[in-house]
Amino acid sequence: MGRPGPKPLPANVHQLRGNPSKKALGNILDEFRPEVEIPDFPSWIWPEAKKEWKRVSFELERYGLVSKLDRAALVLYCQAWAKMVWAERMLARAMKAAEDARVAAEAAGETYTGGDGLMVKTANGNFTYSHHWVVGKHAAAEVKRCLDLFGLSPSARSRVTTSDNRQGTLFQEGTLLTRSAQSQKLPEIRSLQAHT
Repeated sequence: MGRPGPKPLPANVHQLRGNPSKKALGNILDEFRPEVEIPDFPSWIWPEAKKEWKRVSFELERYGLVSKLDRAALVLYCQAWAKMVWAERMLARAMKAAEDARVAAEAAGETYTGGDGLMVKTANGNFTYSHHWVVGKHAAAEVKRCLDLFGLSPSARSRVTTSDNRQGTLFQEGTLLTRSAQSQKLPEIRSLQAHT
């Protein structure tokens, strides 16, 4: 069971609102922000999952939404994506085969009694959902859950905070404040807040 009450606000929202809850400034500036970095993908994930990993990981890095700590969540998302793609392809193939069988039966003057690919005939003559459809439905639900973890759906986008903790280069000074730079700026920020 989660914590009662509203979800805590990210540090940048506290700062923009003028810190109405009067949190200690050190607590706001010390919010955990892991280094933004794309984790390595495991060798055993499906080929379609590797394609999705390469596609989405660069976007997650671009917006500061991924770190090495997120490897397991990214694996879950990419594998669920691959299963959903596989199920959709198999379902399309089964639907085409069912349509071909229906056309062949009608051409032969017979009544087609099989399913349409989405619904398949069972051994006792009843119809049930195709196992491809069931796998696809469960994989799509898992994809949506994982998209929400990374803020990749419109409703979840407002609930994630990005990390500006990026690895800098040795010879180029970055424009983002690191934690050590934030602690050096702390007296300046406190003096600014004292005057407001």
